[in-house]
Amino acid sequence: MTFYLEFVKANPLLAAFIQFGILGFLGEIVSYFITKRPLKEIGNWIQIILKMLAWGILGIIIKYGFTGMRGFLNGLIEHNMIMHMKSGTILYAFFLSVFTNIIFGPQMMTFHRVEENLIMKKKGFQGIENSFKTLIWFWIPAHTITFALPVDYQIGLAALWSVVLGIIIGSAKGNRKS
Repeated sequence: MTFYLEFVKANPLLAAFIQFGILGFLGEIVSYFITKRPLKEIGNWIQIILKMLAWGILGIIIKYGFTGMRGFLNGLIEHNMIMHMKSGTILYAFFLSVFTNIIFGPQMMTFHRVEENLIMKKKGFQGIENSFKTLIWFWIPAHTITFALPVDYQIGLAALWSVVLGIIIGSAKGNRKS
């Protein structure tokens, strides 16, 4: 664990890239296994590598987003635009999660869909409204937990939540087929 923390502190953007590149893509694979969809639908080897790179880029964007939204919330508190709360509390983590997911989340998800469409040579945004709904029922509670942790653990947990969401969505889709 010491190596992990030292690496994350010394290389925050690279660590975000690696964690999301691996775990974000793993979440996709897990949902394919659960729904018993053919793995060939994930793409050819070039598309798989590009998807992992896209997840990695998303990790960097999320790292910037988490940092920026913390500054946003602190600015609101400083200017008395929201009640005063102390950083490191569960209330602070909840408000940070709400603002992150309602302000930053939709743009991040749209960007990720554009990446996916370019890689898979698809058009359109079919089903993105379901992705947006996850911001409320999944990501706000998940990131409340995430933001309650020390900063150096947050991106790793956020990437791990991608796997958890893959399991949940894969299970839900699998149950609909039954």
